[in-house]
Amino acid sequence: MNALLNTANRHIGSFLRDDEGAQVVEYALIIAVVSIILVVALRGLTGASFSDFIARVETCLTGGACA
Repeated sequence: MNALLNTANRHIGSFLRDDEGAQVVEYALIIAVVSIILVVALRGLTGASFSDFIARVETCLTGGACA
Protein backbone atom coordinates (compact mmCIF):
# COMPACT_ATOMS: atom_id res chain seq x y z
CA MET A 1 0.00 0.00 0.00
CA ASN A 2 2.89 2.32 0.82
CA ALA A 3 4.47 1.72 -2.58
CA LEU A 4 1.21 2.60 -4.30
CA LEU A 5 0.92 5.88 -2.38
CA ASN A 6 4.55 6.76 -3.11
CA THR A 7 4.07 6.09 -6.82
CA ALA A 8 0.86 8.14 -6.91
CA ASN A 9 2.59 10.97 -5.02
CA ARG A 10 5.47 11.01 -7.54
CA HIS A 11 3.09 11.07 -10.52
CA ILE A 12 0.94 13.83 -9.03
CA GLY A 13 4.02 15.90 -8.21
CA SER A 14 5.33 15.44 -11.75
CA PHE A 15 1.95 16.48 -13.16
CA LEU A 16 1.82 19.62 -11.04
CA ARG A 17 5.34 20.68 -12.08
CA ASP A 18 4.60 20.19 -15.81
CA ASP A 19 4.03 23.59 -17.48
CA GLU A 20 4.10 22.73 -21.20
CA GLY A 21 0.37 23.33 -21.62
CA ALA A 22 0.69 26.88 -20.28
CA GLN A 23 2.66 27.93 -23.35
CA VAL A 24 -0.13 26.80 -25.67
CA VAL A 25 -2.68 28.83 -23.72
CA GLU A 26 -0.44 31.90 -23.81
CA TYR A 27 0.02 31.65 -27.57
CA ALA A 28 -3.73 31.22 -28.08
CA LEU A 29 -4.44 34.35 -26.03
CA ILE A 30 -1.86 36.36 -27.98
CA ILE A 31 -3.36 35.22 -31.30
CA ALA A 32 -6.87 36.10 -30.10
CA VAL A 33 -5.85 39.61 -29.01
CA VAL A 34 -3.95 40.30 -32.23
CA SER A 35 -6.91 39.04 -34.29
CA ILE A 36 -9.32 41.34 -32.48
CA ILE A 37 -6.99 44.30 -32.97
CA LEU A 38 -6.66 43.55 -36.69
CA VAL A 39 -10.43 43.29 -37.17
CA VAL A 40 -11.02 46.58 -35.35
CA ALA A 41 -8.22 48.33 -37.29
CA LEU A 42 -9.39 47.06 -40.67
CA ARG A 43 -12.96 47.99 -39.87
CA GLY A 44 -11.82 51.53 -39.09
CA LEU A 45 -9.88 51.74 -42.34
CA THR A 46 -12.79 50.65 -44.51
CA GLY A 47 -15.29 52.96 -42.82
CA ALA A 48 -18.05 50.36 -43.16
CA SER A 49 -20.09 48.49 -40.61
CA PHE A 50 -18.78 45.16 -39.43
CA SER A 51 -21.29 43.14 -41.48
CA ASP A 52 -20.35 45.10 -44.63
CA PHE A 53 -16.68 44.44 -43.90
CA ILE A 54 -17.29 40.70 -43.51
CA ALA A 55 -19.32 40.65 -46.72
CA ARG A 56 -16.44 42.34 -48.60
CA VAL A 57 -13.93 39.84 -47.24
CA GLU A 58 -16.22 36.94 -48.19
CA THR A 59 -16.59 38.32 -51.72
CA CYS A 60 -12.83 38.61 -52.11
CA LEU A 61 -12.20 35.11 -50.76
CA THR A 62 -14.80 33.45 -52.97
CA GLY A 63 -13.34 34.90 -56.17
CA GLY A 64 -15.56 37.96 -56.55
CA ALA A 65 -14.37 41.41 -57.51
CA CYS A 66 -12.39 43.05 -54.72
CA ALA A 67 -12.62 46.81 -54.48
